[in-house]
Amino acid sequence: MKKLIWTACIMLAAMAAWAQDAVTPDAFEKGMKQPGVQVLDVRTAKEFNTGHLPDALQADFTKKEEFYRRLQSVDKTKPVYIYCLSGGRSTAAAKWMRENGYKKVIELNGGTMAWKQAGKPLAGTERVAQMSVEAFGKAIAGKWVLVDVGADWCPPCRKMEPVVKRFIKENKVKRVNVNGGNDIEVMKKINTATLPTFVLYKDGKEVWRKEGIVSLEEFQAAMK
Repeated sequence: MKKLIWTACIMLAAMAAWAQDAVTPDAFEKGMKQPGVQVLDVRTAKEFNTGHLPDALQADFTKKEEFYRRLQSVDKTKPVYIYCLSGGRSTAAAKWMRENGYKKVIELNGGTMAWKQAGKPLAGTERVAQMSVEAFGKAIAGKWVLVDVGADWCPPCRKMEPVVKRFIKENKVKRVNVNGGNDIEVMKKINTATLPTFVLYKDGKEVWRKEGIVSLEEFQAAMK
């Protein structure tokens, strides 16, 4: 009998913990506005581009390699508010994250479907014109130009931002941003598919490139 009671207590405690970790749209919205909170969308890029929660990062849980790579740039010590379309993928992703050292992971119960049903707006629904290949060709003209292929919603891209800004400032390099979620024709032209990708041009010709996280020292060495 004692064993049964103990098992029931454990199950009730687990259910209570889950209930606290899967919250309503109102609670989710309130929590994601707290300092240091990271908002993570685990839907596909196509779904993300139809509208997403404000300031969200994106990592497709159905593409495990991409998911694990991008999660390396999400701080394990800070809260992560996670969501998908209806809650299935975010629950699985949250379980993996908790098992791999993420201290606080909060799920949006019902996903973006519940969010919209609660009358809350999504960001990123407006259409943005692509950069043309011709415009890109003109943009890379110059002594030194760093092409930054990334996106605001890409975790490693956001992590790289302070390093890129410092490199640009200290070395007086022109920066050209290519939107990795929008400028598809330019990405095809320069053969990039990974975010972020950095390509350094000198006098209009590519002299160096690297995908992923790059140190300030690597950027500086590329100019020598």
